[in-house]
Amino acid sequence: MTARPTRPTPETARPHDLVGIGIGPFNLSLAALAHGIPGNPHPLAATFYEQRPAFHWHPGLLIDGASLQVPFLADLVTLADPTSPWTFLNYLRTRDRLFPFYFAERFHIQRAEYDAYCRWVTQQLPGLHFSHQVDAIRWNAEQSLFEVDFTQLDTHGEAEALGRTHARHIALGVGTEPHIPEPLKPLAEAGSVPVIHSADYLQHREQLLNAPHITVIGSGQSGAEIFLDLLRARPAGHEKLHWLARTPAFAPMEYSKLGLEHFTPDYTRYFHALPEPVRDELVPHQWQLHKGIDHDTITAIHEELYRRTLHGGWPDATLTPGVCVRTAGRVATTRVELHLEHTQQATRSRLTTDAVVLATGYRERPLDHMLDGLHTHLRRDNSGRPRIDDQFRLDLDPTITGNIYVQNAERHTHGVGAPDLGLAAWRSATILNNLTGTTPYHLPQRTAFTTFGLTPHTPNIPAQAPTLPPLVQSN
Repeated sequence: MTARPTRPTPETARPHDLVGIGIGPFNLSLAALAHGIPGNPHPLAATFYEQRPAFHWHPGLLIDGASLQVPFLADLVTLADPTSPWTFLNYLRTRDRLFPFYFAERFHIQRAEYDAYCRWVTQQLPGLHFSHQVDAIRWNAEQSLFEVDFTQLDTHGEAEALGRTHARHIALGVGTEPHIPEPLKPLAEAGSVPVIHSADYLQHREQLLNAPHITVIGSGQSGAEIFLDLLRARPAGHEKLHWLARTPAFAPMEYSKLGLEHFTPDYTRYFHALPEPVRDELVPHQWQLHKGIDHDTITAIHEELYRRTLHGGWPDATLTPGVCVRTAGRVATTRVELHLEHTQQATRSRLTTDAVVLATGYRERPLDHMLDGLHTHLRRDNSGRPRIDDQFRLDLDPTITGNIYVQNAERHTHGVGAPDLGLAAWRSATILNNLTGTTPYHLPQRTAFTTFGLTPHTPNIPAQAPTLPPLVQSN
């Protein structure tokens, strides 16, 4: 057995102003906007750690033709700073692709292109450390700094070296993890039958296509894209596909212009100011804002199904909403039996299938393990969740003078926009404005035509370019 590396003495270099944990799109946005912010006497010192060896954004769902559900302007930086060198348009410029993009007239880019753009940023932006797993965060009261312990991993994911750094502030961007419903967890974990989450779809696509019968569970965009991909790959009349969903319909995503204003800073501020019980009651009723299917995908599914009726007969594909899976088990070693219940009919049935794709979404990764060394300082709401203020800071007791910011872990306090790419740059700029105590990024006071509450908007007075005072006092 290889001996675990010993941890060296703490670094003696000047502490970082900001340490980011996780390098997904949201912390990558923060890193991009933090790059080059002036300070005194040094620029903002920011570094980011990620345990994966490289950036990859939902690689199992980069299906050919699948598009982002937000416009390309929802890149890492544009909605906070369109002059940044890290914009999607500048990425195209460096690839000599601006004119092809111009003539393509695409407002919504493909997922694979967004992934390639983000990887380009990670390859150019300094201060990003992949294959670095953060193990613990503590508060050093004597130095008034956070201590961050990490493990550097080798190419096999094994511990190679241990390290420690210090930071005035932390940004948690550890993202989400695939959600597998309880009735299907034993089958998904056993691996003896193909029960996979949509996050791993492309890795298992060929195996799935060889299955005699396939069931897709989940009514959101991922479920629709996977069902469409499987449908197109199966022979007409022999599709043998089932698509099940808990929602009462395979419904389109709310994409009206005023409906989209739920993904503005105005609505985020309104939601945050609501009482906790009201917020908790509101979120489940807003599922069509983020769990529906875009119009083009719904249209493509219907057109593909309709095309298969042209010579008579119906495709062997069953689409049933309003159904939940009560229990599941293995049948004859290689098959799966799903016990179903229709909520409106109050009826039950069984479905035997050869493979299951769980397009059942994602859940926020728990922060408790990461914050174990700070749990006595962390204030929680009535449901035991971390309290998060309107500047995206965890509510910590006053003995901790540094801030811990969170990204995509605040749906319970900030609403449905928390995981939305369109709010990434604004949230990152909000964090950096708060962290520096200055205004490196001018943010608009009003962003929606809708007034969500009876309290009137603050007048949107054009601001002059700010004069930046010193960032922080150097130790």
